[in-house]
Amino acid sequence: MDSTDHIAGNLAGIRTRIAAAARDADRDAAAVTLVAVAKTHPAEAVEAAIAAGQAAFGENRVQEAQGKYPELQRRHPELQLHLIGPLQTNKVKDAVGLFDVIQTVDREKLARALAAEMVRQNRKLALYIQVNIGEEAQKAGIPPREADAFIALCRDELKLGIAGLMCIPPAEHQPAPYFALLREIAARNSLAGLSMGMSGDYESAIRLGATLVRVGTAIFGSREAKA
Repeated sequence: MDSTDHIAGNLAGIRTRIAAAARDADRDAAAVTLVAVAKTHPAEAVEAAIAAGQAAFGENRVQEAQGKYPELQRRHPELQLHLIGPLQTNKVKDAVGLFDVIQTVDREKLARALAAEMVRQNRKLALYIQVNIGEEAQKAGIPPREADAFIALCRDELKLGIAGLMCIPPAEHQPAPYFALLREIAARNSLAGLSMGMSGDYESAIRLGATLVRVGTAIFGSREAKA
C-alpha cells in the first residue's frame, strides 16, 4: 500500500489535472466529482485519502465494501460510497443498505429489484445506468440503441432517481468518441450526470462533459493481490 503522504500527493496531482482539464473545456472544476476507487486496498488507504480531503469512494464488490466501510462511515459521515461494479439481484438488499450511489444499473430485473428494495428500506440512492458503449460481449451494460427505452422504464414506470449514465470504453480504442456518444444519449434524455473516465483517460472525459471520474491506480497505486 502507498504511504499516507504518497496518497495525499497523488490526490493533489490529480486534482490539479482535473482543474486544468475543466479549464480547457470552459467548465467549473467543482462540477467534476473525483471518485477514488479503493477496490482491493485496505481501510487504511481509504483513511489516508479521507485525511487528504477525499470524500467519494468507489468499490466493485458488495462483499468487500461490507468488510471495509461500515466503521469508516460511522467515523466519517461525509463519506459517499459508490458501487461501480456489477450488482447481482441477490445482493440488492445489502447494496441499498450500504451504498449512496449505484453506477451499474444495467437491466430491467435489477432496476425493479432496486425500486422495491429502496421502498422497503426507505432509502433513495442516486442511480446511474451503465451503457455498454462499445457493445462489447464481455461487458455489462445496456446497448446504446436500447438506452432511451431503458431510461424511460426506470424513470417513468419504476420512478427511480436516475442521476445519469456510466460507461467504460473499449480499452483498445481511443475513448473520446465513446465519451461523446454517452454525452449525446444523456443530453437527449435530459440527464446531467456522466460517470466516465478512469486513471488513463479522465482528462479526456472531463473535456467531453464528465461529472464523475473514477480513479484508482493513480491514487492508490497498483491493486493489492487477493489472498
